[in-house]
Amino acid sequence: MKLTAPHVSIVIPVYNCERYIHQALTSILSQSYPSYEVIVVDDGSTDQTRQQLQLFWPLICYEYQPNQGVSSARNRGINLAKGELVAFLDADDVFFAQ
Repeated sequence: MKLTAPHVSIVIPVYNCERYIHQALTSILSQSYPSYEVIVVDDGSTDQTRQQLQLFWPLICYEYQPNQGVSSARNRGINLAKGELVAFLDADDVFFAQ
């Protein structure tokens, strides 16, 4: 568990992204930069997205909300963010390792 606030908060809104979310999260976790948190806001998924995310629960902050759209999910993630900076990643995108 990290005792200090992260420098970067990575916000990922998801809606029915079970096919992609594992790759997106793996791309974040493979980064060499250590001071970050990952906030995943599930915007009412009806597929197996939640089950895919359970594999990462010790490493991410997971929030569920009834479907309200991607903007609402991003805003909720921003409100939860503890980092000085906020980065957005769509559930079907990846961060390239550096």
